[in-house]
Amino acid sequence: MTYTMAELKVFESWYEKAGVRSTPRRLTPQDQDILKSFFPKHIVPHLNHPLLEAQEAPLKRYVEAQHLYQWLNFTAEFEVSVVLRATQKIADNKSGLELSRRIRMDAFKICVDENYHALYSMDAVDQVEQRSGIKSLDYEFAPFLARLDGVADGHPQHRELVQLLQVVVFETLITALLNDVPKDKGVITLVRDIVRDHAIDEGRHHAYFAAFFKHLWGQLSSSERVLVARLLPDIIVQSLQPATRAARTALSQAGLSDQAVNTIIEDSYHRDAVMAGIVYASERTVALFQECGVLDVPGAREAFAKAGFPQALDA
Repeated sequence: MTYTMAELKVFESWYEKAGVRSTPRRLTPQDQDILKSFFPKHIVPHLNHPLLEAQEAPLKRYVEAQHLYQWLNFTAEFEVSVVLRATQKIADNKSGLELSRRIRMDAFKICVDENYHALYSMDAVDQVEQRSGIKSLDYEFAPFLARLDGVADGHPQHRELVQLLQVVVFETLITALLNDVPKDKGVITLVRDIVRDHAIDEGRHHAYFAAFFKHLWGQLSSSERVLVARLLPDIIVQSLQPATRAARTALSQAGLSDQAVNTIIEDSYHRDAVMAGIVYASERTVALFQECGVLDVPGAREAFAKAGFPQALDA
């Protein structure tokens, strides 16, 4: 069940419970904790590939550290370049929607949260680099953002609407990582702590953006609803594409041959497995769209099914 914006009360205790208000700076313990895993291997396909498993421990540890850095760098960039970009428009009353003062004030709180998530993600990169001695490779967010924003290329007059949809999609996905990492005592404490903090804040954000989509959908014209219904599948798919470029770079920098790198990436991220993961992660998001009537728009079910979402035809 999702709430309307009027019913939403998750930010009433924000000043007491938000991570930026209630948690200390998370630090890497000055002991052997840094020798634990950087990231749970079972949720990162290429870290489990036999060709990588056969390598010496330092090489495997290097690749694992680079995945952590990639995830932290992606998180920092995404929060600012995508989530904050749209949420600031909501807060500033520049979203094109009719919004109450309270809805906008809650958006300002989310802006504070997301900036803080970006800050402690980068802080974690610095701390892990210093304690582990493994330097982070350069990270390039631009290709991901270009693909994500490219969904609107054929509809430039609706570019800001698409940016709002990007945030709705990403903030309502099932993020197993946020649930799995804090429970894994084999992962370094700093990572477990910041992921736990992030998950608590994201619970409020999920509720907000699920309600916000209802609000947005209710203000769209019939033609806008048709456009949105047909763009949403691509937005979901582009939001959840795996970071194979960063994985390739890390494997190459670790010293693996081009052939080995290609084999690891192709085996770990073949299309069917990737799409199955996308379908799973977007179950709640697609259910939200179904609840709002998105799939009842002419052509919507066909668009979702063509993009690889079989549940759309079963709804």
